[in-house]
Amino acid sequence: MTIIIGIILLGFLVFIHEMGHFLASKACGVKVEAFSIGMGPVIIHKEWHGTDWRFSLLPFGGYCAMKGEKDYEESLEEGVILERDSFYGTKPLRRAFIGFAGPLANFLFSVFAFFLIAMIGYTYYSAGNTIRLATDSYPELHSAAAEAGLLSGDKIISINKKETADFSRIYELVASHPDEDIRIFVERGGKQLEFVVHTDMDKSTGEGKIGVMSDPSSVEARLYPRHSFFPAIGQGFYQTFHLIVLSFKGIASLFKGVNVSESIAGPARITSMMGETARAGFSAGFKSGLVSVLNFMALICVSLFIMNLLPFPILDGFLVLSSIIEAIFGVRLSPKVRNVVQYLGIAIIAMLFLLAISGDFHYFSELIHAKK
Repeated sequence: MTIIIGIILLGFLVFIHEMGHFLASKACGVKVEAFSIGMGPVIIHKEWHGTDWRFSLLPFGGYCAMKGEKDYEESLEEGVILERDSFYGTKPLRRAFIGFAGPLANFLFSVFAFFLIAMIGYTYYSAGNTIRLATDSYPELHSAAAEAGLLSGDKIISINKKETADFSRIYELVASHPDEDIRIFVERGGKQLEFVVHTDMDKSTGEGKIGVMSDPSSVEARLYPRHSFFPAIGQGFYQTFHLIVLSFKGIASLFKGVNVSESIAGPARITSMMGETARAGFSAGFKSGLVSVLNFMALICVSLFIMNLLPFPILDGFLVLSSIIEAIFGVRLSPKVRNVVQYLGIAIIAMLFLLAISGDFHYFSELIHAKK
């Protein structure tokens, strides 16, 4: 059941992405010949308003097939005039807009998800901001905090001038600054002290860590308050841009020695995690489940937004870039160059996909081993 829920939620996010392309195509006067949720062989389909709407066998991914996408090479080689309602018959800036609209739809859904969360408000559980050094319980571990002079019983009140009211906030700020100097203000014996701590980096996740633990006895319910309409919209944009920044930091950490096969999640792991998030969240109550699912879906949407805008061939980002270049300089890629670039893009994406699948296999193998 967990996998089925995950597939449904992931399919919905694919639908949002492809619907962005669809609506932009319609707005630009380009005919959409087929719209599919899923890839591979078509299971069921129905033609409606000139578009063949499909559900395909493989539940990961989807596509929005536009008129004339495959006519580009023929038009250049044989002088065929492309029709105005075809993808390559429309103006290059319109093609750029169509390409950008899919990632934009994911971005806007993330904003909407965080907007709803802010409107709803929620309760979460976290320990307080008084820390214990990890070396007190696990002497073999490295503690950057201990090296910098922090002590068990210190109360961390801010990191890089950002308030830390509870341990979840401490974790978030430390995790987002791997292998960096951070400024930590603590309260000790009624005095405020400042320390500069150079964080370690967890090679399996890319997250920063300083070797501190929470005080379990200080765990209590804490409130993320409900916001009114316009502040909730502000939270939607703020949280989405915050996630984008964190995502770019995560990408940068891949070049610092992170174990790529463990840190990149493939479709199987994402589906499983999404389904498990929904199951666990709703088991604790409807509001808790809704907030958990919206948070996870926003995270995936931001990932889709960034990934699809990378200027790699066969991704939306390359289409946007090449269309803008064509609009400015009037230069189109020749069929031969286009084919080479596409094959290169397929090779890059296939390599990343294999890494992700390898990571999924390792993840599920460890999960099965832990249950034995």
